[in-house]
Amino acid sequence: MSEEVLRSYLSRSMTVLDLMTGHGDLDDNVRMLTNCGVKFAGRAIYLWGQEADLPRKLELAKKSAARVHGADPEIILQACVFEIVSQNVTNLPVPDWALAALGQPVEKRNFRYEAMVYPDKRDRDQWGPGASVPDVSRDETKLWFYYLAASYINAGCEAIHFGQAEIMNRNDRGLDNWAQVIGRVRQYAAKHARRHLVLCDAHVPSGGLAREGRLLLDFHSFPLRIAEVAQRPQEGELQVGFVDSIYGRSKGGITPSGWRCEHLPFLVELDNWGVSSKPGQGGLGGCWVWGYDEITWFAQQPEAYRNEWLRYAWKWVREHDPAGYLEMPGSRCLAGAKTGKGWYCANRASAATPDGFAQEETIRAIWAGDATKAAPGERTLGPDKPR
Repeated sequence: MSEEVLRSYLSRSMTVLDLMTGHGDLDDNVRMLTNCGVKFAGRAIYLWGQEADLPRKLELAKKSAARVHGADPEIILQACVFEIVSQNVTNLPVPDWALAALGQPVEKRNFRYEAMVYPDKRDRDQWGPGASVPDVSRDETKLWFYYLAASYINAGCEAIHFGQAEIMNRNDRGLDNWAQVIGRVRQYAAKHARRHLVLCDAHVPSGGLAREGRLLLDFHSFPLRIAEVAQRPQEGELQVGFVDSIYGRSKGGITPSGWRCEHLPFLVELDNWGVSSKPGQGGLGGCWVWGYDEITWFAQQPEAYRNEWLRYAWKWVREHDPAGYLEMPGSRCLAGAKTGKGWYCANRASAATPDGFAQEETIRAIWAGDATKAAPGERTLGPDKPR
């Protein structure tokens, strides 16, 4: 994919957690996507533990993908291979084709949890009892990641987000194993994906995964990292250099598509991770925004401020780092919101989506205004689309 087309997709990206697996009203969600002009639908399917539920999710995902692509065949659906594996994975059979692809003996067996986690017990139970960070250098982890990514590609996805890749490579400092995993996923996509390609990304606090001058990922991604405005309670702003924000730090090199860049294009998103012990309070340090994760903080703001803040964030990112794009919030889980709501969605409120937060028209307007102000190397989707 050319840089021009990649940027076109990233410039019309939206997080739509669980879009493909039954959260919310699918018809209304597809209406919202097409109304806004979304071309890259992030985090549309994923697992967070509960690996044995994958077959059911894939069945739902295939139907949902067909519905989305029926409305707009250009949309790229993104799946996630996250930084978690749980003991539940031992209930899932390993298919023969995955074993054969990785050169392992074809046998009737299930996935092996203990063969995926760090042998020295590092990050064991990081996500709760029996749920740990996998070690990408282990053959069983490679097998699991390959099977998971290939299954998502079969369901209609053309992008894979590899989560917090840099906590899975503590035994892979040279990135040889990540290169192997991602390379195999690309080979599978070349034969089986809708348009014979897959876009790979991950959260990269170091600025990116680069090996011998070559970038492993097609684009980078990271949370927005929102700083509290001390003199204006509950308000937030963006700052270059705040905490571990990626602005100005996205690594460059030769991309998987063969073009060279000084800074690889990246997405920044309103991330979710939980609620602090002091929700609503400021000055807690780290990544907290008034005691909340980013999306929960955002969702609790008045509607007018949410709309104003999206306009501000879009403009700020484009002005402060031309490599970056704001991934609009479309659908995401909330944690500990005072409203009691457990989910944010940008849809306008309706009978189909009664708890809609009503940002879709603002998002549509931001993008419509941006279409005539494209920076060099950018443009909206035109005739030069991925084939």
